[in-house]
Amino acid sequence: MTGAFLAGLVAGYGVAVPVGAIAVLILGLTARTSFRVGSAAALGVATADGLYAGVAALGGAVVAGWLAPVAGPLRLVGATVLLAVATHGAWRALRARGPRRSPNHGRGLDTPARAFVGILALTLLNPATIVYFTALVLGRAELGGSGTAVALVFTLGVFLASASWQLLIAGGGSLVGRALTSDSGRLVTALLSSAIITVLAVGMLLGG
Repeated sequence: MTGAFLAGLVAGYGVAVPVGAIAVLILGLTARTSFRVGSAAALGVATADGLYAGVAALGGAVVAGWLAPVAGPLRLVGATVLLAVATHGAWRALRARGPRRSPNHGRGLDTPARAFVGILALTLLNPATIVYFTALVLGRAELGGSGTAVALVFTLGVFLASASWQLLIAGGGSLVGRALTSDSGRLVTALLSSAIITVLAVGMLLGG
């Protein structure tokens, strides 16, 4: 059991540490809103990673075969959603220049519940995550063929690793948010985040 848990930790950090569109989104989201919203988004990522890890550990090769035909459409949907998020973030930043509005009446990923559900859904659209975990499980027989208990322990390790890293990113966004308290600082942060997410979305499309 200990080996499966440690393997889950390593796998979780392996998929979480590379900075991609989701990390940039969490960083910018926390900077523009609050750590509560950012941490909810972080837990959305960790939940998606945990779900995919559990499915891979329980399903193995069957999952890979089932997902292969839809990997292309999923990549297209994911890139489209990223572009929509980037556009919406830039529009909100430009629109916010003027009288300050109450954050409770905004739309988008500006509440903990919306951030959790939105980022969970966006992360689940990434076929590379399930491919990563499936490949890892297929390469380690003790993870793919030892029953539900081992799969659950492995999944717990993945979730904790992913959650700790994503919360660290959210914490960094919170510090940036405290430093950039002016309207100009919020605008620059939002536009930079949207620009990077757009580049990553285009890269996802070209890579397909």
